[in-house]
Amino acid sequence: MFDIREELKKLPDKPGVYIMKDENEHIIYVGKAKILKNRVRQYFQDSANHSPKVISMVRRIKSFEYIVTGTEVEALILENNLIKKHSPKYNIMLKDDKTYPYIKLTVNEMFPRIYMTRKHDKDKAKYFGPYTSSGAIKETIDIILKIWPLRRCVKKFPRDIGKERPCLNFHIGQCLAPCQNNVSQEEYNQMIENIIDFLNGKHTEIIKSLEDEMNDASENLEFEKAAEIRDKILAVKKLNERQIIENMSMEDRDVIAFARAGGEALVQIFFIRGGKMTGREHFLLNNADGITRNELITDFVKRFYGGTPFIPKELVLQEKLNDEEDILKWLSFVKGQKVIATYPQKGEKFRLVELASKNAIIVLEQFGEEMQREKRRTFGALAEIKTALNIDFDLNRIESYDISNTQGIDSVGSMVVFEYGKPKKSDYRKFKIKTVFGANDYASMEEVITRRFLRYLKENEENDSNGKFNKLPDMIFLDGGRGQINIVIDALSKLEIYIPVCGMVKDDKHRTRGLIYNDEEILFNTNSEGFKLITRIQDEVHRFAIEYHRKLRGQTQVKSILDDIKGIGDNRRRALIKHFGSIDNIKKASVDELKSVETMNESAAKSVFNFFREVPHKR
Repeated sequence: MFDIREELKKLPDKPGVYIMKDENEHIIYVGKAKILKNRVRQYFQDSANHSPKVISMVRRIKSFEYIVTGTEVEALILENNLIKKHSPKYNIMLKDDKTYPYIKLTVNEMFPRIYMTRKHDKDKAKYFGPYTSSGAIKETIDIILKIWPLRRCVKKFPRDIGKERPCLNFHIGQCLAPCQNNVSQEEYNQMIENIIDFLNGKHTEIIKSLEDEMNDASENLEFEKAAEIRDKILAVKKLNERQIIENMSMEDRDVIAFARAGGEALVQIFFIRGGKMTGREHFLLNNADGITRNELITDFVKRFYGGTPFIPKELVLQEKLNDEEDILKWLSFVKGQKVIATYPQKGEKFRLVELASKNAIIVLEQFGEEMQREKRRTFGALAEIKTALNIDFDLNRIESYDISNTQGIDSVGSMVVFEYGKPKKSDYRKFKIKTVFGANDYASMEEVITRRFLRYLKENEENDSNGKFNKLPDMIFLDGGRGQINIVIDALSKLEIYIPVCGMVKDDKHRTRGLIYNDEEILFNTNSEGFKLITRIQDEVHRFAIEYHRKLRGQTQVKSILDDIKGIGDNRRRALIKHFGSIDNIKKASVDELKSVETMNESAAKSVFNFFREVPHKR
């Protein structure tokens, strides 16, 4: 039996992280402390200064753990990692879990390439962003490739120079063919320097250079070339017009302000890169009621920059950070150079903060009713399900499973995850059935559940915080009835894991009818939010299973056709499908187009080309 009063006496006077748990051993709060002994004891002292949120949390605490760290910065990093891993009920959480796109210029390799990515690796490449629109990035890259004919292939240089003929892009004037030594590194690197200037917002210089080039072409009576350059100039000017905020400094900075209404908080960020605003984004915060303005901005900065790969040189903030020194040390360590925070009271930066704050107020007002509807669809729906099932534990994380096959062929299992009533697609998982042959849904479900939770046990034992299966659901929803439920309960019992399981059952017309829990069928009002959420979960897990099953069937069909072609093995087959997307597109491709695919040479390209034309009756 955990005796809180006795355990409080054992707390050390060192920095670290504390973990609060409820009666079911669920983690409900994670915090950091400069001195664990002082911070944790404060929660259990009778004090009128506690907010309603803290009072509610303390009532549910049945035990706690703590981890001592060497420094306060280490405690901050550990706190952030544990919050991301466990999503505790009483911590402030970002409702918008986005991965932002960047433009990557691979200056770390010979003859660099440019493309969009959502990863920000420490690989000495240059990254520009983040951007809030992948469409805007694609348009920018298209403009760059129209002006500067960079290579688009993934060849390794200097290893692959001269190995193959230049691809189609060279023949249509969209690549200088460095693979054939057709361009010097000096000339190519000059293009890269121009592109860096362009991405840093130096559009005026680029336009001036293009105008000079257009005038020269016109004077030389090269009117077609002059028209092409004119189109490039118009594209650059159009892009330049979208940069809506000019800044005197060329530094990268984020401007952060917020608005509150009742228990809701909305944070607005302006992303300023190279002195221009490249985008803005807003974030809704959960559990933001009853905390100070400084706590709100502090928690947001920790959550947001603990999950985004890019950290600017400066944070321009509406309120002062708590633990400012530790947070800036941490951000500077992650970025690899000094990060500062400013709290302007006048001048240009202050106007930006005011603008961000006004935008936050407008968005909060605009989406006030929408947020209430979203609450009813998610938290309200979960509350209805809890009441109907007569359960007193939270349904923060629901996992749902389904099996799909065609007459027992290519059986697959799907796992979808709903957190706080919304799908969390990054946690979806697919299973190709390995041990069951034929149409046996029960045995297939047993295999899926066993494999999924064996992985959980393994990752938990290895303390793998980055594992794909390291979280347990609060409840499992199955697309099936009593038979499926019993199979899953037995499989979990063998692993000594005990998770509530219920089935989502359908009527004779294959429409969602209700839930089966504890061997009792529970019906819902079909207009209720709880019923609609169950329907969404059932439809989603079924869709995900069917989609995976169709993909496997398609791969099997592709393999049977392409494997008949002489000289086409696994690597070339995969490369062809990846490049063209379908067998029909491969059939239509010319020899040159086929030859441009990675791993393909002229002999293999002709083999594929001739195969689909010499014996069409076989296809």
